[in-house]
Amino acid sequence: MYVSRLSCRLPARALSTSAPRLTLSASALPKAERISAEWKGTSATGGTTKNFIGGEWIDSKTSEWIDVVDPSTQTLLSRVPQTTGSEFAQAADAASRAFKTWRQTSVLGRQRFVLNLQQLIRENADAIANSIVLEQGKTIADAHGDLLRGLQVVETSISITSTLMGDHLEVSKDMDTVVRKVPLGVCASIAPFNFPAMIPLWTIPMAAVTGNTLILKPSERDPGAAMMIAELCQRAGLPPGVLNVVHGGVNTVNAICDHPDIKAISFVGGDRAGKHIYERYVAVLI
Repeated sequence: MYVSRLSCRLPARALSTSAPRLTLSASALPKAERISAEWKGTSATGGTTKNFIGGEWIDSKTSEWIDVVDPSTQTLLSRVPQTTGSEFAQAADAASRAFKTWRQTSVLGRQRFVLNLQQLIRENADAIANSIVLEQGKTIADAHGDLLRGLQVVETSISITSTLMGDHLEVSKDMDTVVRKVPLGVCASIAPFNFPAMIPLWTIPMAAVTGNTLILKPSERDPGAAMMIAELCQRAGLPPGVLNVVHGGVNTVNAICDHPDIKAISFVGGDRAGKHIYERYVAVLI
C-alpha cells in the first residue's frame, strides 16, 4: 500500500441539497458555459457531476449531494454525488473485469495510451485550467502550473518500456535470481482539494502503463479537472473499466479501504485522513 502525505488540513464540507443562486463574473460565465457544453462528466453552470464507471458517464441515484461553488461569488457550479454503495460496487467490479484483459495488453500498447494522453492534455490545458480557477480559486497561472506538474508524470510514464524491464542475476554456479515486474490488480487513488489536476495525473498514467486498473476519488470540492482528465483518457484509447471515477466524502473513502479487490491505495492529504486510511486498509489486509 502507498500512503503519501502532503501537509494540508481542510475543513469538513457538509452535504447539502441547495446552494446560493448567484452569478459568475462576465469573464467567468462564458468559460463555465463552455465547460458544461463540451465536457460529458462535469458541469460549471449548476448541473450535476457524473460517476465514470466501466467507460460510461452515469448519473448517480444518490439522495445526498455536495454543492461545488465558485469561491469568489459563491455561485453554484455543480452538484457532486455521494456515490452509493451499489454504484461503488459497480466501479470495483468494472475495474476487476478490466484488469483481466488490460494486464495482458502489451507494454507498447499501454505506452501508446500515455503518448496520446499527453498530447490531449496539452491541447485541452486551457479548459482544464479554467475549471480549476472556477472550482478551486487558483489564478490561471497557478492552475496551469498544477496541470503542468501532473503532465510531467504523464511524460515520465512514457519511459515504461525501460522501467518495466526485469533482471537476471547469476548468484553462483547453478543458481540464478530472476526479477519480473507484474501488475498488482485494482488500485485506488484518493486526491485532495488543493491539487485537483496534479494528483490524479500522478496516479492515472502510472497505474495504467504498469497494467493495473484504477478507481479514482477526486476531492468532492473540485472534481471538474479530474472528470475532464478522465474524458481525455477515454479519448486517448483507454479501455472501459481501466479507469473509474467515483465521488463523495468519508463514506466513499471507507468503501475504498474496505473493498477486498483493491490491492493498493495512493493518498495525498492531511495526517488525520492519512492515518485513518492506513489503519482501516491495513485491517482489511490482515
